[in-house]
Amino acid sequence: MSSQKDTIRSKSKNDFLVQPKGFATKAIHEAQDPDQWNSMAVVPPIFMSSTYKQHGPNQHAGFIYSRFKNPTRDVLERCLASLDNGKFGLAFSSGLGTLTAIITMLKSGDHILAERDLYSGTNVAFVQIARNLNIAVDFVDLADLDNVEAAVKPNTRLVWLETPTNPLLKVVDIVAVCKVAHKFPGVVVVVDNTFLSPYLQRPLDLGADIVVYSLSKYMNGHNDVVMGAAIMNDKALYQKLQFLQTATGIVPSPFDCFLVNRGLKTLALRMERHKTNSLAIAEFLEGHPKVDRVLHPGLPSHPQHELSKKQTYGHSGMVSFFLKGGLEEASLFLQSLRVFTLAESLGGVESLAGSPALMTFVCFTQEERDAHGIADGLVRLSVGVEDVDDLIEDLEQALAKI
Repeated sequence: MSSQKDTIRSKSKNDFLVQPKGFATKAIHEAQDPDQWNSMAVVPPIFMSSTYKQHGPNQHAGFIYSRFKNPTRDVLERCLASLDNGKFGLAFSSGLGTLTAIITMLKSGDHILAERDLYSGTNVAFVQIARNLNIAVDFVDLADLDNVEAAVKPNTRLVWLETPTNPLLKVVDIVAVCKVAHKFPGVVVVVDNTFLSPYLQRPLDLGADIVVYSLSKYMNGHNDVVMGAAIMNDKALYQKLQFLQTATGIVPSPFDCFLVNRGLKTLALRMERHKTNSLAIAEFLEGHPKVDRVLHPGLPSHPQHELSKKQTYGHSGMVSFFLKGGLEEASLFLQSLRVFTLAESLGGVESLAGSPALMTFVCFTQEERDAHGIADGLVRLSVGVEDVDDLIEDLEQALAKI
């Protein structure tokens, strides 16, 4: 199977990186060989067994107890690693479970440097969990490379970034941040790639040490699983996280692993539809008189549009925009939607919409929301794979109500 590393990066007609051949083939076939099962099943079986027979004491076939290792999870982890051009993959019970394991790699007195614009759950974990463990956390704008070098300390052990960020879709230069961070010994760079998936961005190829996902989103793609993952190339990092995966017990169920593995088989197809739908919607919203500003990396108006073209293979279904007005207008707009569903989460085939101020950031004070740029009129869309004309008509009729 072809590897993206063997393909010279070139630009497509819309100036984003061209997707190398072989991604969809890997998503369907990697770790899925029917010959590994006695049944020769084309679809990997769901192994629900918690324990496994041994030939003698500590003489086993690679599986002892499903908290340690499970055949269904093993298939998923190998496939996930392949899609990011990584050597090792680990699945966890949630995206925040993945973050918990990574925080647990650190020790009291260590320091985390994190992007200021982060998913609210990640922010809370750093502020209310890491700091309580005497792990210092500083939030800076990682788009300004001077901030990175100035903020790294002798005890910095982790640099954490999202790109694009949630919900403001800021794009951070992964290559540049990694070059600065790796000047300092012992610093691990983690990139949350949830908003793009490995189909549209592969952070390990850009210098990151670990790429993490909420698999609940695009990777599964059907809003019926909660799970997370970490992918890496460094064996020592893998062994640390594998130990913590087992020791803390934050492992997913075999059935959920089966569902995510099934979702990966259509990832390439789905991401192409998310991409075209979201850009059409972003362009529609940008021209609407009741919309103040639209954030979408595919628009030339996006502050990091050129950077996005340089390091990604396109954009996902995420669109954020600011309505002219505040909470009242945003609430009325969201309640008027008929095809979009007012709900948390993102990345599924169904289109979702939400108010960050009243939903994902509701536990933040007004001052904290203002500091993060979470305005009352901000709306976040997760554009699905429905017919785009129906989605635009839905937005149009909802905007007409405010």
